Amino acid sequence: MPFLKSLPENAGPPNVFKQYKEIYGPFSEMSQALMNGRSPLSPAERELILAYAAGVSGNGFVFTGHSEVAYAWGYERGLLDRLVEDVDSAPVEEKLKPLLHFVRKLMLSPTEMAQADADAVFAAGWDEAALHSAIAVAGRAAFMHRLVAGCGFEPLDPEVAARHAKKRVEKGYVNLYSAFRKTEG
Repeated sequence: MPFLKSLPENAGPPNVFKQYKEIYGPFSEMSQALMNGRSPLSPAERELILAYAAGVSGNGFVFTGHSEVAYAWGYERGLLDRLVEDVDSAPVEEKLKPLLHFVRKLMLSPTEMAQADADAVFAAGWDEAALHSAIAVAGRAAFMHRLVAGCGFEPLDPEVAARHAKKRVEKGYVNLYSAFRKTEG
């Protein structure tokens, strides 16, 4: 049962988004730009990073939801569990691994970040724009972790998450919610 009694018993983030449109309308637009806009990282890679950041920080709700989005983008089912367990042995592009190590440290011990962490990402061939994308995506994961935990949402059903993931890939982060859809005009 959510901590906010104005929400239905089975509430999740969309309920909060609809209740506080003035906050989450702009947040959805930012999320669309962050996750599907210009970046050296593909939308699929950004979803992988978001789910991974949520997984390493212990946010099962966001991990489940965004793992399903990464799978809807074409990643192999189960990959995110393997990444959270051990990036180095997981079957992802070698170039992604330093970026994922950076994100892990950022999520678990942000005050210990150092130039060497960024340098490892650059040495793998990523530029500043890619690193910034990964940092911002990790920040979004952290924000959603606080929102979900603070509102007291129940764990997300993986089947429901899989259905919503397909819609997120098709519609993005703004048009997914009827309250924020952009109309042609």
